Amino acid sequence: MIDFKKYLDNFLLLNLFIVIFSALFFIFSLIMEINGKSIFLEFFRSIWEPFILPTITILISSTLVVAIISWLKKRLLPEEEDI
Repeated sequence: MIDFKKYLDNFLLLNLFIVIFSALFFIFSLIMEINGKSIFLEFFRSIWEPFILPTITILISSTLVVAIISWLKKRLLPEEEDI
């Protein structure tokens, strides 16, 4: 049996690292732009819409879905209080 949750968790973890790497690359690109080398920022701009924007969207969407599911679990299945 395929463990779907395991693959989904691995995909979302990889997605998180791609977003972090993209942010670091953007900072590097800005520093290089200040130093007069605009090729890195131009490359970043070329991959923004087809690659980076969807990864950020997936990250934010998955975070919202997990938060809603957690809230619904707490709301619909309240834990019994310890005395």
